[in-house]
Amino acid sequence: MRAVVQRAAWARVKVDGEVVGELPPGASGLVALVGCERGDDLAAARYVVEKIVGLRIFSDPQGLMNLALNDVGGGLLLVSQFTLLGDCRKGRRPSFIDAMPGPEAADLLEWMVAHAKTLTPHVSTGRFQTHMHVELMNDGPVTLLVDSARRF
Repeated sequence: MRAVVQRAAWARVKVDGEVVGELPPGASGLVALVGCERGDDLAAARYVVEKIVGLRIFSDPQGLMNLALNDVGGGLLLVSQFTLLGDCRKGRRPSFIDAMPGPEAADLLEWMVAHAKTLTPHVSTGRFQTHMHVELMNDGPVTLLVDSARRF
């Protein structure tokens, strides 16, 4: 499982012009684009969501990245993105053969959202298998990669 995590001053997801998920108004937080890989399981999902929620990437009073999401009362916006599993090593067209099939990925992402809600109070999401517009203001900018197989 892979995630691109961005610290955001604000963020929202729209489907057909309708806002379906967003960070709480006036609160900063994290946007996590998540891709499920064939073979991912609940252990991988648990690792990724707990790593995201626990990342100490918000500034403390001294300006050091020392605080986690719950320390700052921020929100978490989880958005499915299978293209994170795109293999671009050969040719010009990415291969998505390693991406988990839709129904399995939907179940795993649904579990991730439910687990995230047990860890932090402000969790929202996009809409699985729809064309989404993700809008955010990256704060820092801070962008990190999380991988359940710890490849990076």
